[in-house]
Amino acid sequence: MIRPEGQPILTAAAMRAAEDRAIAAGSSVGALMERAGAGVAEAVRRLASGAPVLILCGPGNNGGDGYVAARVLKANGAEVRVAALGEPKTEAALAARAAWGGAVEAFAEVGEAPIVVDALFGTGLTRSLDDAVASVLGERVRAARISIAVDLPSGIATDTGVELSPVPDVSLTLALGALKPAHLLQPAAARCGTVRIIDLALDRSSRDWTMTKPAIAAPTASDHKYSRGLVVVIGGEMPGAAALASEAAMRAGAGYAMLFEDHAVSTPHALVRRAWSADAFATALDGKRPDKTAIVVGPGLGKGDFAAAKLAVALDSAYKLVIDGDALRLLDEAVFARIKARSCPVVLTPHAGEFNALFGAVSGSKIEAARDAAARSGAIVVFKGPDTVVAYPDGRTRVALGASSWLSTAGTGDVLAGTIGTMLAGDTPAPAEAGVWMHSEAARRLGGAFLADDLARMLSAVRTSL
Repeated sequence: MIRPEGQPILTAAAMRAAEDRAIAAGSSVGALMERAGAGVAEAVRRLASGAPVLILCGPGNNGGDGYVAARVLKANGAEVRVAALGEPKTEAALAARAAWGGAVEAFAEVGEAPIVVDALFGTGLTRSLDDAVASVLGERVRAARISIAVDLPSGIATDTGVELSPVPDVSLTLALGALKPAHLLQPAAARCGTVRIIDLALDRSSRDWTMTKPAIAAPTASDHKYSRGLVVVIGGEMPGAAALASEAAMRAGAGYAMLFEDHAVSTPHALVRRAWSADAFATALDGKRPDKTAIVVGPGLGKGDFAAAKLAVALDSAYKLVIDGDALRLLDEAVFARIKARSCPVVLTPHAGEFNALFGAVSGSKIEAARDAAARSGAIVVFKGPDTVVAYPDGRTRVALGASSWLSTAGTGDVLAGTIGTMLAGDTPAPAEAGVWMHSEAARRLGGAFLADDLARMLSAVRTSL
């Protein structure tokens, strides 16, 4: 079984295409089914520890995988029962059921078991389950000590993560061949439990991958505060937000952080503070290296003409730029044109409400919505949430693994903006992804019930560990 970090993500159509390529190269549906079923059986064997296993088989190839798993488990001495919705409807699944050779119970009448395997419906489901089927599935899964879904928990839309039917939480989901969007996108991701991949030796070419731990070098003996990166935060009506972004920038590893803020606010002594004016901004940045400088604008900025003027100054500069919070509400197609004309990168960091206001409501896949937004804006788009997606203007996306639900508190987005600013200023590879990973890791280390201030401070430990 393969962990999900740094793995490609395939839609239902892309998965079918990968299987078709394998078949064209000399494999077969039956051979792929044998490989998948054997992988499921091995995972179940490890987890079951000799306990009785119940495998629920659907009428398609997902059910066929279940029959193969049952046969392999039985051959290795496991106590296995199989229940099915009906006769298989594909040639490969029919062959798999015949090879199983054991009894097949009626799904509606099946009893409980300590280990339950859901092999009813996997990739490609487009309609809700019958109410009776969803009810029995939910009862058996909830009664089990360990529940395992083959490819996806039944009742989930593969590409969007939408629940087509009520879906019970499972302990483990075994992604066949590759991750699917629903393994990562909410609400489906919350139902999948631990996700592991069973390798089917397929060509898994994709523009979409999961994030992995960044590789960020420690400062060398020749580094100084400017070579490590200068982060400039432009404050506004809510000074605490800009202060959080500034502290996060410093604790994420910036060599120098500067806050333009007119309000009195408690900040670390190491933070350089300046009163705002366009002239003061230009003077402070005069001679600073564009490759080692990033500006963060938006946290607590406000939405009036004064805020718009600050954003315009940032956009007119020759430096890398993070646009967050209030500043996102000031963007339009004219600003997108300016972003596309810039020679240095821009990162937008909207949460769902900001994204919908800027790009329109998401009606399908969050991955596709983020990809479209990046192409439209010319910026790297960090579509935040429990399933954060980083999308690039060239069409690539990177999806974060599940974030802590405790990040749903005020100020954590400001911390993320400052963290990404440091990654940009330090010329870190894939800076938006690195910032998202560090932010999530800081939350993981804190556990729960933390403040955004705590999150910013924990970045020091996270940065040191890289």
